[in-house]
Amino acid sequence: MKEYKSIRIFKNPFLESLTHVHPVVPLLLWVPVVCYWLYKSFVDYGITLAECGLFAVIGLVVWTFTEYILHRFVFHMPTIGPLTERFVFLFHGLHHDDPDDPTRLVMPPVPAILIVALLYGFFSLLVPEKFIFVFMAFFIVGYLCYDYIHYATHHFKMTSKVGRYLKKFHLQHHFRHEKAKYGVSSPLWDYIFRTVTGPKED
Repeated sequence: MKEYKSIRIFKNPFLESLTHVHPVVPLLLWVPVVCYWLYKSFVDYGITLAECGLFAVIGLVVWTFTEYILHRFVFHMPTIGPLTERFVFLFHGLHHDDPDDPTRLVMPPVPAILIVALLYGFFSLLVPEKFIFVFMAFFIVGYLCYDYIHYATHHFKMTSKVGRYLKKFHLQHHFRHEKAKYGVSSPLWDYIFRTVTGPKED
């Protein structure tokens, strides 16, 4: 099998290595965290199955909203100088330049941990302490769904009706409407905020 030649973004070999991720890494990193948070929720905070179900739905829906907001307003933010240009390129522009690189389709652990830590702090201000772990557990489940749906849209023939729809939706973002179709795991917020269609990119 021919080795894929990735775009090099760092001269330092160690930094460059951190930008390449095997697709199993997010599972190895986050599944133990999710299991621990669920254990804490049931054992330490005594949540019920009904409460778990409720916050599972809330966590997943909030993830889809967070995914949309980050993709639209952070990863596609207007650049105003070399620093913002570099930021956008590292976080997302590189993926648009080379969308099929199999080592750069899931989030590297270092930025993922930093982003989750920031979001955990933010959500801790809004979600009652009793439910923060179960909320975050399913928020991360939503993130994992996003990561693997994203990987699949670029590297697998998705044969189910939903899979074909999500693949077409995301690839149109890449090749027809870069300023639209920001949802990857769900098109929900594109319909709500009317970003399903957009100007064709030159």
